[in-house]
Amino acid sequence: MNIKAIAVFCGSQSGVNPIFIQHTAELGKLLAMLGIKLVYGGGKKGLMGTIADSVLKHDGQVMGVIPKILTEWEQQHDGLTELAVVPDMHSRKKMMYEMSDAAIILPGGFGTMDELFEMLTWNQLKIHDKKIYLLNSTGYYDALIQFMRTAEKENFLYEPISERIIICRNPVELFNKIH
Repeated sequence: MNIKAIAVFCGSQSGVNPIFIQHTAELGKLLAMLGIKLVYGGGKKGLMGTIADSVLKHDGQVMGVIPKILTEWEQQHDGLTELAVVPDMHSRKKMMYEMSDAAIILPGGFGTMDELFEMLTWNQLKIHDKKIYLLNSTGYYDALIQFMRTAEKENFLYEPISERIIICRNPVELFNKIH
């Protein structure tokens, strides 16, 4: 697979564990080193700001996509290569999906979960076949992974989760799987 642009879905907050910021910054550096364009939510706060700043610091390309309603709340990042202000969250997800060849999910809250499950659902329904990578920093997603395995065991999924999502423990492992 030739990945030229990758969507990264993550929190507009940083969380309490400093490893989240560290892993996000490392991932940004690795994406820039690979020459992969970052497509993300357009904010300058939290992990969103960290990933964008890291890619930019290492001379990478960054495309932000932010809904108009969130330009003040998430505080749009003004130093990006490109920034699209879209009407709503649905437009944001659709544009990020269309502009990327794969997706990476970092720690985040409800918005990140919404984005993850929409990508998984589109993948399951064969709307796309883009790879989805989950960065499970310090086990942040362990309970969610257990839930998905339970759904698989109870026959609520059409395929094993291993065919829909690639789970990585750190940025280097992820880098080695997309490289």
